[in-house]
Amino acid sequence: MPYRVCFVCTGNICRSPMAESVFRARVEEAGLDQLVEVDSAGTGGWHEGDGADPRTVAVLEAHGYGSDHTARQFQASWFSRLDLVVALDSGHLKALRRLAPTPEDADKVRLLRSYDPAAGDDPDVPDPYYGRMDGFEECLEMVEAASVGLLAAVQEQVEGQVS
Repeated sequence: MPYRVCFVCTGNICRSPMAESVFRARVEEAGLDQLVEVDSAGTGGWHEGDGADPRTVAVLEAHGYGSDHTARQFQASWFSRLDLVVALDSGHLKALRRLAPTPEDADKVRLLRSYDPAAGDDPDVPDPYYGRMDGFEECLEMVEAASVGLLAAVQEQVEGQVS
């Protein structure tokens, strides 16, 4: 059974699809794509059915990442099939933990930047939606930095399941 990771932001059109694309690339590079499934969702359903924000797509493509995406809203029932739920900011973390049906499910929720030692006291990936293009570039940099530590943590879990 694959290890399942879901990235969650507000509308599932900027930060979480970016994190999904970057982390999926890292998983593939590590040769874990048969063992790890990666997707994303939003805490709200405002953009359900929409593609990623065109600025997200542009930044991802400019850096060599795929950008095929359809927004959807996170559902509490998904906790039972997920191993890790990665929140992009503290607000998402709180919302997801409140949504979790059990304490064990709430324990599956982590902040993305908690996997980046350089993040320090700033655990959130800022929402670039209302800003300029440089905010999307900054978002990508934060996602890439945190993906290194996240991949190591997931790899440890996957290897523990295989052994």
